[in-house]
Amino acid sequence: MIKSQGSQRLPFLLAMSFRKRFIMKIIGIDPGSRITGYGLIRKEGNRLIHLDNGAIFTDAHKDFPLRLQRIYRGLTEVIEQHRPDAMAVENIFFATNVQSALKLGQARGAAIVAGVNAGLPVYEYSALQVKQAVVGHGRAAKDQVQKMLKALLNLPEVAQEDASDALAVAVCHAHSVGLNTLREKLK
Repeated sequence: MIKSQGSQRLPFLLAMSFRKRFIMKIIGIDPGSRITGYGLIRKEGNRLIHLDNGAIFTDAHKDFPLRLQRIYRGLTEVIEQHRPDAMAVENIFFATNVQSALKLGQARGAAIVAGVNAGLPVYEYSALQVKQAVVGHGRAAKDQVQKMLKALLNLPEVAQEDASDALAVAVCHAHSVGLNTLREKLK
């Protein structure tokens, strides 16, 4: 029996097609009115690969609308540079006072609009969900989360606090993406 080269390549092409479906770039966001952290990872099957992380710093002495603009523009630049497939944002779970909560909500809004304007689906996770996904329990301390991220993503050092929180949100989404897809199909 003679086999054509095309039939030999079919299993390879199917494997590549299957693998491409499970590769996803995720940007995680830890919103803040003074510092907004971001972290980018790539999910390849069960593997998580660190791509980038950092923070957008705003000038506390500037008018608040200009600070929101800085967050929006900064995240827009990061999104344009890395072209993620999805955005994951940490939810507000508490605030010390009403003014702080309003400012944090507006910073979250600026981040979300940057993602939506880039055509990204946006997912939101509570701090409890993020800690559960990264460490295994929702009451983990910040340093536990940072150490686990360093190990999970093979980081050379612990990331800056806000960037580390953003990476944790991205990892949470990477672990939750299958459940989110299933939920969307059931709607």
